[in-house]
Amino acid sequence: MFKQYNENPAQNLGIDCTVRAISTVLDQDWDTTYVGVCIEGFCVKDMPSANHVWGAYLRHHGFVRSIIPDECPDCYTVADFCADHPRGVYLLALSSHAVAVIDGNYYDTWDSGDQIPLYYWQRKEDKQ
Repeated sequence: MFKQYNENPAQNLGIDCTVRAISTVLDQDWDTTYVGVCIEGFCVKDMPSANHVWGAYLRHHGFVRSIIPDECPDCYTVADFCADHPRGVYLLALSSHAVAVIDGNYYDTWDSGDQIPLYYWQRKEDKQ
């Protein structure tokens, strides 16, 4: 189920979807997340928007990465993922977007339910 949510304190709808999604799954404010991801980027000398930078930030906060099964790579949507994962905390990585999923609900500034996830991060204690 879609839940409209924007963690950005200025309510910007720009290219900060990764920071918004991470702050949502970590239950921390946008500023803390933004600074944390930037520090991670500084440490590895890369931009905070690089997948391996924000991925490392999630890993340091107890998340593990998994790939979406390849049975139907062009038809499995965010909404399908939520239906298949009614419990747990996830961050879905799409081709140019990131979405927070908590207990079968996806939190985003727009209804991205028909978008195709490529891989996901799952909080370890929720891993089955």
